[in-house]
Amino acid sequence: MKRRLLLATLVSLSTLSQAQSDATPTAEEILGLVRRSYAMQDHRMTGKLRDRETGKEEPLELTLTKSVMRFRFTNPPPEIVHLDLTTVPATLWEVKPGGSSQVPMSNASKSVRGMDFNYEDLSQRFLYWKNVKLLDANARITAARVKCWLIRVTAPDTKGAYYTVDLWVHQDSGGVAKMEAYNAAGKMVKRFEVLKVWKVGEASALREMRVQSFNPLNGDTKGMTYMTMDKPEKQ
Repeated sequence: MKRRLLLATLVSLSTLSQAQSDATPTAEEILGLVRRSYAMQDHRMTGKLRDRETGKEEPLELTLTKSVMRFRFTNPPPEIVHLDLTTVPATLWEVKPGGSSQVPMSNASKSVRGMDFNYEDLSQRFLYWKNVKLLDANARITAARVKCWLIRVTAPDTKGAYYTVDLWVHQDSGGVAKMEAYNAAGKMVKRFEVLKVWKVGEASALREMRVQSFNPLNGDTKGMTYMTMDKPEKQ
């Protein structure tokens, strides 16, 4: 199983030569693999978000290129959220009728379209955090039984929605197969996990992902959203 997070990602790409090396890369190199794989993307996908409890669905169009990741929601009110990949860190913008504006840090925890995604997930700021360490060079995800590197990134401050984020990075692709996010008290608040992928030539793309949010006070699941995507179209 291969994954690109948008969450978080959100799409896994073709096998990277660095990931094939016999030597274990450093945590910084692994995080770099995830970031650099964005430049290999060039396709458009349609799909939907679905809330497990209410059954509410949000149609979604996802466009990926080397310079931008764009989420387009068509249900009223229409909305476009795009991640500018040409800046470091990547910059998240929100486009609504009347104009566009950069998403402020104060909105990081705000839900996107009433789902378990928030703007922190779409911005993927944690892929640029400097404090990163390798927890396990041979981690495996039980359900998928794929070999991963497990790394942990820690925020430079406590202003955002997450303080530490654990990433299971697929060794064959450099994509993120699973993510768990924790608050400053060490309590889990979010989990992303890819369940299915599309095979697209030599690459793989997201087909289904589950997103769970948790109550940090007792660990109970607060909500669950599924993202399902149709087979991607070449740009």
